Amino acid sequence: MTTLADPVPGGRPGDVERATALSGELAGRGVHGVVLSYVDTAGIGRVKTVPTARLAAAAAWGVGMSPVFDTFLANDSIVTTDVLGSPDGDLRLYPDLDRLVVLAGQPGWAWAPVDRVTQDGERHPGCTRTFLRRTVTEAAGRHGLTFKAAIEVEWTVARGDAPGDAFVPATTGPAYGAARQVELGDYTADVLAACAAQGIDVEQVHPEYAAGQFEISVGAVDPVAAADRSVLVRQTVRAVAARHGLRVSFAPAVVGRGVGNGGHVHLSAWRDGVNLHAGGEGRYGMTAEAESLTAGILAHLPALTAVTAPSPASYLRLRPSQWAGVFTAWGCETRETALRVVTGTAGLRDRAANLEIKPVDLAANPYLAIGSLIAAGLGGLTSSAALPDETTGDPAGLGEAEAAARGVRRLPVSLERAVEEFRADDVLRAALGPVLADAVIAVRRGEAASVAGLDDDRVAAAYRWKY
Repeated sequence: MTTLADPVPGGRPGDVERATALSGELAGRGVHGVVLSYVDTAGIGRVKTVPTARLAAAAAWGVGMSPVFDTFLANDSIVTTDVLGSPDGDLRLYPDLDRLVVLAGQPGWAWAPVDRVTQDGERHPGCTRTFLRRTVTEAAGRHGLTFKAAIEVEWTVARGDAPGDAFVPATTGPAYGAARQVELGDYTADVLAACAAQGIDVEQVHPEYAAGQFEISVGAVDPVAAADRSVLVRQTVRAVAARHGLRVSFAPAVVGRGVGNGGHVHLSAWRDGVNLHAGGEGRYGMTAEAESLTAGILAHLPALTAVTAPSPASYLRLRPSQWAGVFTAWGCETRETALRVVTGTAGLRDRAANLEIKPVDLAANPYLAIGSLIAAGLGGLTSSAALPDETTGDPAGLGEAEAAARGVRRLPVSLERAVEEFRADDVLRAALGPVLADAVIAVRRGEAASVAGLDDDRVAAAYRWKY
């Protein structure tokens, strides 16, 4: 006879006892259920939930969920690879109790990210959270590096009473305008309150450029926690909106033309508590290692777009001269280059300096995106890659000869082209491993095929409420 106290493949020592204590604490706070959260290859947040009283059992044995979701598309169609997409088999979802939080925006619920483990207790090769953790561990072991990361979250707020799936902005104020902040001040105040109650340190929230658009920026933490936090922030923003009768979209493009929703990643490398992006002898205070890390990401950007811009709608956003960063170029505080070197304010540079990666949106699985960016950077570090000359101004204004001399080229203009770049990138595919890399390729091809022949407006509509 098995009990909760028996050793369990996939669990962690002490988790059962912790979960048992947490169950009582949660019940005392009026929490009835726990959301077990992960993000699939297509970038869709998937969940299972358990009653609070079942948390200890979930910590001991996991919760079953089919591996078929590794090859789900955003529209819930299923594609296949050599090993994924079958109705056979099962995985176990193990909640990370260190990340469990009570959801202030959803009374009665708590939330925890999960690791996906086989029934034999082995880490599932398609688990993107495991991939990110493995990449971070390898960076520490091989290079003595740790990383800090943060993901900006942009979203559009729509009226909840709009007919069907139409997008009607919930605010008419101008970009960055005080009027927009006033019009949705009660809503954004509740978002801030919920984030604070959940332990999320928000740095700023403000109206953004596009119609009905807002952005929230949070503090940088370790990469796995940063990806977890991105998922939690979106859960919170959406839940609070629903309580205000609003509807939100994190899709890369909610309409066929115009500025879309980004999910810029901020990344910095550290050794022994010292930020490698500040105080060095390289350009703008970068150390030689920070320059090589940046060069590595720059070199792999065309292939990375299959991970960081994974939806057909992503390419409605990735257009020149819209601050989306669609050229293989870097610059100091240059918002049109794909990589923006952020020095931080004098007096804070040792803590604030970082690299911003701009061609990223929130259709991206955050674990997969951050892990791939780190892997690309480590490739540059291993080869001591040289960072080319910086670009100032808008790279779209460069002449053909000058762009070629600088190595500045347009990032893929379609998801199909991004997949071709990814398939040709041995470094990224090796970092992901064959199971996960093949899932990325199959899902991206499936997404592209699902909207073949549609015009921009219909592509945007197809994904408007998926993310």
